[in-house]
Amino acid sequence: MTDKPAHRNLPQLLGEARRWFEEGLLAAMDAAGATPVSPTQVQLFAVLDDEGTTVSELARRMGVTRQTAHQAVHGLVGAGLLEQAPDPASARQRLIRRTADGERAHREATAVLTRMEETLADRIGTALLHTLRTALETPWGPPPEPAQGARGTARQAR
Repeated sequence: MTDKPAHRNLPQLLGEARRWFEEGLLAAMDAAGATPVSPTQVQLFAVLDDEGTTVSELARRMGVTRQTAHQAVHGLVGAGLLEQAPDPASARQRLIRRTADGERAHREATAVLTRMEETLADRIGTALLHTLRTALETPWGPPPEPAQGARGTARQAR
């Protein structure tokens, strides 16, 4: 008897897709002898502007606390991939930006992700990959407002 797989919701599917890319990227970078980084540090690199970004802005873009972003930055500064520089717009803030080694790692990671997208296109078809990209690039607007009475329903379920 075969068990029918449980229905997975869209956030679960998107999470699995993200992990597929993260695992492939980390494995390829490890095989190339790159400095080991965590998935959080990979995400930080992905949202970092070329001219530099403040820790607060990195945290906002990543959807994590400022402390989590700061820890990821600290690890990457220690690894020589990022540096802190004065922010010309604010004497109180510092910009986080890539070092020369960080730029090299970023280029390598971008090339790996391009190859992974090509592999995905081979597996699921170019048209489906294009449709997926279009759906994800289309603005979704803000999340819907909670349904009337949803708060009471959640309390009752506890």
